[in-house]
Amino acid sequence: MPAQHPSVVFIGGGPRTAGILERLAANRPELAGGPLAIHVVEPYEPGSGRIWRFDQHPGLMLNSAAADVTMFTDSSVLCEGPAVDGPGLAGWAAGVLDGSITDVPPLPPHLLEHLRSLSGTTFPTRQLQSKYLEWFYRRAVRALGSDVMVTVHRDTAVSVEPAIVEPAIAEPAIANQGSGGADGAGYSVRLAGGGTLLADVVVTALGHTDSQPDARSKGWSAFAARHGGFHAAPSYTTDVDYSAIAPGQDVIVSAMGLAFVDLLVLLMEGRGGRFEETSDGGLRYLPSGAEPRLWAGSRRGVPYHSKISTALRGEPAGNPRFFTAEAVDALLALHGELDFRTQLWPLIAKDAGYGYYRELLTGSPVSAGQDGRAAMGWAEFSDRFSALDWYSTGRRELVAEAVPDQELHLDLERLDRPFGGRQFTGHRDVQDAVTAYIEHDLELRTGPDHPETLALFIALLKVYMDVGRLVPPERLNARSQQDVHGWWHGFFSFVDSGPPPRRLREMLAVHRAGLLQFLGPGLSLAADEEAGKFVATSPQSGVTVRAKAFIEARLPAPSVAESANPLLRSLHAAGLGTEQHLLTADGAHSTGRLLVSSAHLLVGRGGYPQSRLFGVGPGTSGWGAGAFARPGTNAAPFRENDALARRILTVLADVSPSRTATAAVGKA
Repeated sequence: MPAQHPSVVFIGGGPRTAGILERLAANRPELAGGPLAIHVVEPYEPGSGRIWRFDQHPGLMLNSAAADVTMFTDSSVLCEGPAVDGPGLAGWAAGVLDGSITDVPPLPPHLLEHLRSLSGTTFPTRQLQSKYLEWFYRRAVRALGSDVMVTVHRDTAVSVEPAIVEPAIAEPAIANQGSGGADGAGYSVRLAGGGTLLADVVVTALGHTDSQPDARSKGWSAFAARHGGFHAAPSYTTDVDYSAIAPGQDVIVSAMGLAFVDLLVLLMEGRGGRFEETSDGGLRYLPSGAEPRLWAGSRRGVPYHSKISTALRGEPAGNPRFFTAEAVDALLALHGELDFRTQLWPLIAKDAGYGYYRELLTGSPVSAGQDGRAAMGWAEFSDRFSALDWYSTGRRELVAEAVPDQELHLDLERLDRPFGGRQFTGHRDVQDAVTAYIEHDLELRTGPDHPETLALFIALLKVYMDVGRLVPPERLNARSQQDVHGWWHGFFSFVDSGPPPRRLREMLAVHRAGLLQFLGPGLSLAADEEAGKFVATSPQSGVTVRAKAFIEARLPAPSVAESANPLLRSLHAAGLGTEQHLLTADGAHSTGRLLVSSAHLLVGRGGYPQSRLFGVGPGTSGWGAGAFARPGTNAAPFRENDALARRILTVLADVSPSRTATAAVGKA
């Protein structure tokens, strides 16, 4: 393609970039239909990228059922661009099997077998998801048309710099762009392999990246090195080498989220163990003898909640009624800054409760007895509930009147801290409590008798997606921005973003086999220099464990200045990108996230958005979470993809051919 055509460089070619490419194709006929050059810099396979690459353990699974995964911006998405229907993961799998989808390279036998057994409720493997994402990427590229040339560079970007070009006629800046950046001159993207790409627009879509260990983790690693032990700092579980851990070795594990679930797969089945079904429908773990013994704990002391396989029996789930655009706008009109905990959370909690109790009362027959699930009709409850604050005495009295069984009352604080205030009598008490908690969770979320858990799941999901749409981040006070990215995201993940039910059944089986012990809540770690061992304690249980190996089973915290990614470090050093800082009563604190404007432009050291340099994804200060979503949920990343694609096309429509004539590609 001639060099004078406008060009875009995407740094990172995972599912987020694929989604933006699809939105570019959908919006081009309206906004900028001319020739275009697109470069995708991605060391792994485009579409899946590093996190979703095929080359990982075949037993690792998504924590979403096949019917709940799509890459398509369907009609539920509130955006300016046109909706595009297409198959989600389940529909794609069916199409591959029946031959209606043909543009898929031959799949290995184990994936074909997986396809044949797949249904909408199946939790697919990540290897299968990688093939769906790569197919979607290729489809998006084709949809761009023959006048768009897409070039993939299997390389890593190491820097972005303002390009030096021949003088050109000045062009107007786009609205709200500020005065930072290259002032319309474009950028030079340098690759690790020695090539250089010149672009009118650059989009950093790096996805999840690694960070250098913080001071505490560096201290743990140094301690392990001094004493011949093992330490794994926060990282992506599949990228850590655990071969130094010996069979039978005691290993302390902190955190019990999804990274911990993956760790169990790699250190148990990954070392030759296997599960078998028992006659009572349970699971038994048959060790290979190569496994270590894990001691796991966390702040809560329990793993993330299981995903749900039950169905609603009552009224269909509706849209949020209390955390709405009108309610947020009213708060914004009254307050210069909003506080998440005192002003927004009560509305979110009320919507969660409304969905939960609607299912209880519409899905159960009304009974006057004390053993009934419902003692009041939904119409009366809804009318009275709507007029009450979530944390009011009146609301609690209403629930007690309508739902006789106290165990069915929704207590979000107890849900967040299930062992809050409990003192255990010792190690055995902890084991019994945690296993009972997991078993009860599986009963609530996979049995037929508690569809209210699904109603709560749906209500929280909808408000989680709406926080970013309704609340301008710049209107939150500093404490609230920390709460949104910290506590709120963590609570939502704990309740709504847990593992498939089978993973918790496997966890219990490994525990019964003696290869997993629970440490309890409030986990605390120390290092004993004299003994050369890590020391784990839970103040609520009084249990203490000493071991030579310690794994921090969590994702690395985002960081620009201390990123393991050379591009992020370069952006920070050059001042083109900065970390998000929050001002609190005791000073400024960095979130580690790449600061972007509301239009997803990188904000430079001077506080101005950079011209034509965009950032999107989990490592940025933007709201959007994830890269794919459940169909029909007006998903935040799809809204962001569409808005960003339209901004890019608007910019490119104004690019001067005389200036882009110098935008040639160096060594690729």
